[in-house]
Amino acid sequence: MTTFVHELISHSAQRSPDATALQIKNSQFSYAQLNEKVNQLALTYSSLAIMQGDRIGIYLAKNLENVQSMFACSVIGAVFVPINPVLKAPQVQYIVNNCQVKLLITNRARLTAMVPSLGLCTELKTIIVVDASEQELQSIVYPPSINILSWQSFNYQKKSVNALPKARSSDDLAAILYTSGSTGLPKGIMLSHKNIVLGAKSVGQYLQLTADDNILAVLPLSFDYGLNQLTSCLLVGARCVLLDYLLANDVVKAISQYGITGLAAVPPLWTQLSKAAWPDNCASSIRYFTNSGGVLPLSTLASLRQNMPQAKPYLMYGLTEAFRSSFLSPEEIDNRPNSIGKAIPHAEILILREDGSSCDDNEVGELVHIGPLVTLGYWQNLSATTERFKNTPRQAFNVNNTELAVFSGDFVKRDADGFLYFVSRKDTMIKTSGYRVSPTEIESVLLGLPQVSEAVVIPRPSVELGQLIIALIVSTSNEQALTKKSILKQCQLNLPNYMVPKEIIFLSELPRNANGKVDSKRLEMQYSQTININ
Repeated sequence: MTTFVHELISHSAQRSPDATALQIKNSQFSYAQLNEKVNQLALTYSSLAIMQGDRIGIYLAKNLENVQSMFACSVIGAVFVPINPVLKAPQVQYIVNNCQVKLLITNRARLTAMVPSLGLCTELKTIIVVDASEQELQSIVYPPSINILSWQSFNYQKKSVNALPKARSSDDLAAILYTSGSTGLPKGIMLSHKNIVLGAKSVGQYLQLTADDNILAVLPLSFDYGLNQLTSCLLVGARCVLLDYLLANDVVKAISQYGITGLAAVPPLWTQLSKAAWPDNCASSIRYFTNSGGVLPLSTLASLRQNMPQAKPYLMYGLTEAFRSSFLSPEEIDNRPNSIGKAIPHAEILILREDGSSCDDNEVGELVHIGPLVTLGYWQNLSATTERFKNTPRQAFNVNNTELAVFSGDFVKRDADGFLYFVSRKDTMIKTSGYRVSPTEIESVLLGLPQVSEAVVIPRPSVELGQLIIALIVSTSNEQALTKKSILKQCQLNLPNYMVPKEIIFLSELPRNANGKVDSKRLEMQYSQTININ
């Protein structure tokens, strides 16, 4: 039975040692080779006095060294901290200091950018650079308290890792994933081995993954969605193709080149892919694609299904604090296109009122996730952990259930057939003219216009109304056909007057955080001037 994160690789290596685990451009690595590389790096960690529970930061693009570094942590019971490669030095410095990273693995370019910040990384003892020799590193000026080593300098020997210290329990801390930090400082979410392994099993189960699958990994491995795609692939012994892309056409090309059977992405990439040129039969191998990280516009979904007619779409909802929570099966998409589906395997979803009692059918309440996928809380942030992670309320059960629950902060409702529907973020509900308004409901109407590529609805303070509704629009290439008048007409036909935006603002693009999600809080701050309505 797979219990620890590194066993996702080692157990597949035992079953199918010669099967391809990773494909990176023209290079392939079998499960046996990857397992050997992971074990040898674990020995290196041990030689550097890395102990059980120590944090190792991994600040790399999607490559072999990244995967190797993460799973080697599990072998000796250390904790991996994947850092999004698009983050800049000040953000990386914060993460390194916040979780007291002892060892950082990065490349030369990122190290050079970090040099001015290294003196502030008080707990950092060692940096390993994956693409520079010892001689090349001599030209870099760095604090004497930090030992900088070349990846190439390690003389790997085939030794047993059996004598190395190991994690003792599946509940031990395995990884810390940092949120994007769109509001305030990012929080480190603590994942146990159980969280990661069961997350892989859950997704692998409903996607029906097998060793015959070829999965294209385009998402950051620092993003729970991207990490889960890798782990679920390794669990079943499938091939994972790592791709850092520049253009949507690069993704389309990779799908054809590698015979990809599964692809996961977030709405912005799906929007780009829906507009890309898809040569005939280039996607004939794809059997499924998944979306998470935001609502996928129905027009985009329709275009994707046209380009990948045989592929089954899975629309997923989740929060990093519990990996995925629900998914809408392909068979239900045409019947319930606005639903976020039902709970994934190993999860139970409650919808609760403020007093902790269960909501009735079609009554809006907060989504609460319970079960073994609920993570361990926020790293060294007791107040935030106490606010979000609580014992399951007694009122929701006939018996006293003490299982830990994560309160999502999302308002949802459940219909009589058990399907969930997202209403709004608890902290993004707009209060206008005495009404509580869901931005998502308005955004769905705006996205119904074929000329609208993306839409975000935000509040703006108002003396008279409390908050005004502002719509930020990114149009498609057919901009001339889209006017404020046509947008308002669409809203007036489909929404009550109090939900019609008071202002329409056209933007060339929407700002995004490090995981590719729209940074709504940044937009809200940018357009938050108070105005009076006469």
